[in-house]
Amino acid sequence: MPQNPTLVSFDLCPYVQRAAIVLKEKSVPFERIDIDLENKPDWFLKISPRGKVPLLKVGDEVLFESAAIVEYLDETYAPRLHPEDAIARARHRAWMEFGSAALSDIWTIETTGDRAAFDAAVAALKEKFSRIEAELGDGPYFAGEAFTIVDAVFAPAFRYFDVIDTIADLGVFDGLPKVQAWRKTLAARPSVREVVAPDYNDRLHRFLDKKGGVLVRLDRAAA
Repeated sequence: MPQNPTLVSFDLCPYVQRAAIVLKEKSVPFERIDIDLENKPDWFLKISPRGKVPLLKVGDEVLFESAAIVEYLDETYAPRLHPEDAIARARHRAWMEFGSAALSDIWTIETTGDRAAFDAAVAALKEKFSRIEAELGDGPYFAGEAFTIVDAVFAPAFRYFDVIDTIADLGVFDGLPKVQAWRKTLAARPSVREVVAPDYNDRLHRFLDKKGGVLVRLDRAAA
């Protein structure tokens, strides 16, 4: 068994959160080093090929890209969060990529100053969540009773709407009862709650205000 890893992170980042959730689900003790992404330290830039978080330091080795990190963790630490069946496992990996695509839409919603791009991202996200609605079973998690890495991927995406919903009702969950129930279940999961700071919502609000995009302008117009 490798020594306890170190997660280099910034907790507003959903890709960091998914790695931290997997670590907590597996009860792996780990150190966490948060960095300022607007003032990246030299030591970080030397070991991060893309200058992005998360990084996972395991001894002298450094892993980057959240998908690679969570796959390593699942192969190394019990319990396994991927399905045992090869086809099911491949499908879960595809839905993880789908979750990353949803995060791209959310990023546009949060940051763009272009109303057409904003509306297109809202429509695209609604369509993605509709596809997930058709995929979900009886729950409570993506694959039923067992928490999987797909859940770890979508939980941070849903968390954004704890703040976005206070600014504007974008309707992305309308008519999607299974997705709404899944979102609520994930929000209550200890591993999901514990990977962000208590002031996460306030910090996200400040980030959105600084971006000054369409979303914030909607908030100001409604005030």
